[in-house]
Amino acid sequence: MVPTDLILAGAVLLLALAIDRLIGDPHSAYHPVALLGRFIGWWGQPARYSPGIQRTAGILFWLVTVCLFALPFFLFGTFAPWLLFLIGAPFLLKCCFAWRSLEEHALGVVAALENSVDKGRERVKLIVSRETAQLDAEHIRSAAFESMTENLTDSIVSPLFYFALLSLFGLGLVGAAFFRAANTMDAMLGYRDERARLGWCSARMDDVLNYIPARITTLFLLAWFLTKGTAARAWQVMRRDGKKRPGFNGGIVMAAMAGGCGIRFEKPGVYTIGNGEQSLETGGLAILHALRAVTVSFAAIMAGTLILLAWLIHSTGI
Repeated sequence: MVPTDLILAGAVLLLALAIDRLIGDPHSAYHPVALLGRFIGWWGQPARYSPGIQRTAGILFWLVTVCLFALPFFLFGTFAPWLLFLIGAPFLLKCCFAWRSLEEHALGVVAALENSVDKGRERVKLIVSRETAQLDAEHIRSAAFESMTENLTDSIVSPLFYFALLSLFGLGLVGAAFFRAANTMDAMLGYRDERARLGWCSARMDDVLNYIPARITTLFLLAWFLTKGTAARAWQVMRRDGKKRPGFNGGIVMAAMAGGCGIRFEKPGVYTIGNGEQSLETGGLAILHALRAVTVSFAAIMAGTLILLAWLIHSTGI
């Protein structure tokens, strides 16, 4: 690994974060993730396959999808001159994570609720898969802030983690793209309905890929809540409620967030996470601040680590 490559990777990470904050996600049918979604939608229809081959088809198409999506990122990262890489790579990396958009979706639900509960229900349906027709205002806020909290890992920490990790091998953009493809397939196919067999591989691989980033996210949340004096409560709720939500990644992050912010996440009839010392109407801002703190601090530490490694390699000649 050439030290300048690591310095470039660190700069690209910080520039991508700044670009995301400034422009968010452009709503375009030609956005790479939109194109990815259409491809998954084409092959991800259980009716195309007999039940006996759905799991095999899901595995094969999972491999094809991650390879196809990551290929342009690999070609650009391999052959682009350093100046073109510095200009273009932040935009490619930005395609693989969503910070501003994540906030906008949740805050859009809150704004819709100010008009009416019905408006809130309509808006929250865009970001969650649960039935919303009978949700009251607090449960609507819960669905929105749950989505934002869970996606702190899926949409921010994980893609940046894999970018930084694979930058050690000159494949940072490939790492971020690989994860984005895998996570998008899980979001579209990883359900326990008629898609269960076809989406089995997508769901399992998403669990595996998010395992370490989810725990890193939790550590950063605990560190943030330590500055707020609520880390002990966050830890207690995480230990108590972290396994209430299906899956072994999202629950610990949601429980740490609920405990640290003193709020309650609830999906009626499925789980209740947190003590609810305050409502989400008043505590939602604390969730937003925690998400921003984790995003900025994690990105800064990842970029700083890459630059520090470059300095160590240069200084020691490793």
